[in-house]
Amino acid sequence: MKKILLAVVALLSIFPARADEGMWFLMFIERLNHRDMQKMGLQLTAEEIYSINNNSLKDAIVQFNGGCTAELISGSGLVLTNHHCGYDAIAELSSPENNYLRDGYWAADKKGELKPKSLFVRFFVRMDDVSKRILSKLNDNMTEAEREKAINQEIALIEKENNEGGKYVVSVRSFFQGNEFYYFVYQDFTDVRLVGTPPESVGKFGGDTDNWEWPRHTGDFSMFRVYGDANGNPAEYSPNNVPLKPKQHLKINLNGVKENDFAMILGYPGRTNRWMPAGGIEQNVKFAYPAWVEGAKTGMDNMQKYMQQSDELRLKYASKFASTANYWKNRQGMIDALTKFQTAKTKADQEAKFNKWANKSENKARYGSVVETLNNYYKMTNEKSRHDMYLNQLFRTTSYGSIGRGLGKMLENYAKADEKKRQEMKPQIEDAVEGLFSEQHIPAEKDIMAAQLKLYATKAVGYPIAPVVEKIAKANNNDFTKFVNATFDLSILTSKERIAAFLEFPSEQLIVNDPLNQFSNELLAHFSKRSDELAKAQNDYGAAYRKLVEGLRASKLAPIRYPDANSTLRLTYGKVRALPADKRNDAKVNNFTTFDGMIKKYKKNDPEFDLPQRMLDFAKSKDFGRYQDKSGFMPVNFLTDNDITGGNSGSPVLNGKGELIGLAFDGNIEAMAGDVIFDKNLQRTINVDIRYVLWLIDKYANAKHIVDEMTIVK
Repeated sequence: MKKILLAVVALLSIFPARADEGMWFLMFIERLNHRDMQKMGLQLTAEEIYSINNNSLKDAIVQFNGGCTAELISGSGLVLTNHHCGYDAIAELSSPENNYLRDGYWAADKKGELKPKSLFVRFFVRMDDVSKRILSKLNDNMTEAEREKAINQEIALIEKENNEGGKYVVSVRSFFQGNEFYYFVYQDFTDVRLVGTPPESVGKFGGDTDNWEWPRHTGDFSMFRVYGDANGNPAEYSPNNVPLKPKQHLKINLNGVKENDFAMILGYPGRTNRWMPAGGIEQNVKFAYPAWVEGAKTGMDNMQKYMQQSDELRLKYASKFASTANYWKNRQGMIDALTKFQTAKTKADQEAKFNKWANKSENKARYGSVVETLNNYYKMTNEKSRHDMYLNQLFRTTSYGSIGRGLGKMLENYAKADEKKRQEMKPQIEDAVEGLFSEQHIPAEKDIMAAQLKLYATKAVGYPIAPVVEKIAKANNNDFTKFVNATFDLSILTSKERIAAFLEFPSEQLIVNDPLNQFSNELLAHFSKRSDELAKAQNDYGAAYRKLVEGLRASKLAPIRYPDANSTLRLTYGKVRALPADKRNDAKVNNFTTFDGMIKKYKKNDPEFDLPQRMLDFAKSKDFGRYQDKSGFMPVNFLTDNDITGGNSGSPVLNGKGELIGLAFDGNIEAMAGDVIFDKNLQRTINVDIRYVLWLIDKYANAKHIVDEMTIVK
């Protein structure tokens, strides 16, 4: 306890409390944020939010499948998250005959709940500071590689000491660019089953057009249930498993929201880069992100050609297309926002002040060359960042671009192994093959690969492209169709039957010389190749970035006082807060949207704005029951000014009593620079009103038995 108190006292000068901005560690809430939160409307104690020894709010919050957040909302393991977070699982469980993605699904009872192949939730148990322990193993004479090795060795010891023989997952993470370290203890549950989802036309209403936009009218939620063994412990799927009885579940409040109401969000924000130097922002805006946008669009266009042909193909590519489209619009929004607000210039001005401080006699030896080193690195890698992003989008949008490090490597290792080892490896390979072919269509993969190779060969001009691609481009006038067709047709990796035959009669020479495997490995080798000059620059950059953050904090010149997000549990607090009046929104105050506003957007047979007939019927009958606002409208979405980012999708929005009032699912495009710099005037979180969620379950889906599980308060 003494160690924790000393850490908190030391951090008081580092983390001054500031409303709205900041993604805060729960273990420091009492000293750093609690008083500020109380002034804004919090009615909970710090112990009720985060406690090691007693049940607390943190026990109801889980990381969902490694990339989103979810919350327990019943005493029987019922989990609520976003529709787009459950999208992969819903698509996997769907078929042309039972298209749950298109039509929605609600289990009539627990026997009807559906188990996807791979899905897990992660409960947060505790965290602690191990900065002194790890930093004591390091010194300034180490290279970055030596430093990383020493850190990893100590991390392995810390993880072993705290996992209780494998009962827990322990993760040690660095903060402030490697200046501090904390470990986090988790418990994973892998038997997670789909309980219900609205149809995609509701859960994704507005599609890519409305993505990152306000006003919004999206029912972005889905529901799952966590199962364990009879003793409440994690267990692999079994019909004998029982619904988990969680330590804590959230109560649900149906009173609605109004301007300036307190709003608190707990979740697992993925990554922010608010300490990023000016040169990194400039590199992203001018080099990396434009290539990302163009590469993503190229992949999407070629997926869409096939998705329009049949429900089967649409389901195959639904998840990859949705993910690609999300980042495509996000990165374009970031380019626009970072350019408009001259964020790189703001950072450069801050770094100029730092550089002046750094070159004072007492600081020069340690910090004097930091800014120069960073800027030199970015100048050296600007064109490479563009090159790498074009190639990265090839890897992201086609299943075969990076297959050499996946299935190709598995088959190479299989061929080298003895018979006993092969029998051990075979089930894993067969699962990988099944997964690969369930998510791709060879004609589509050919088109995506050919289009991405052409884009890469013609646009990544400031840095040498892969020699094999350059050779093919010159021989075929940048048309890769013939090459791709031949390579796919000759490869064993494009046929389940050929792979099955290979498993029966493995040949190392055959897989090593497989044309597609060989081509993928050449792309991957070029992607990761580093000259000695670049390796040295990366080493110097890593040390300089760490010293920049260290020096900014020591000099009190740091523009922020909290660590970047890195998929660890954080708390953010703020208020329900409107944007300026918008004629597109029929709401009286531009901090919420209504069912009527959604109906006004309806376009029959439009892939983004169509609605089921049943929704249109309810628009006429106005049968909204107890979920209707006291002012007479049916709420859909609302705004808060919480500080969130990717990974917060599915996070609970809580009132001052810790009761669930909504579900975070998006941000507004005007504040798309938020991962780099927080704008207190523009930053908004877009949330699904919990009343709309419950109305959809109860009235629309006739699944009142699910609502009856919940603890609802007035």
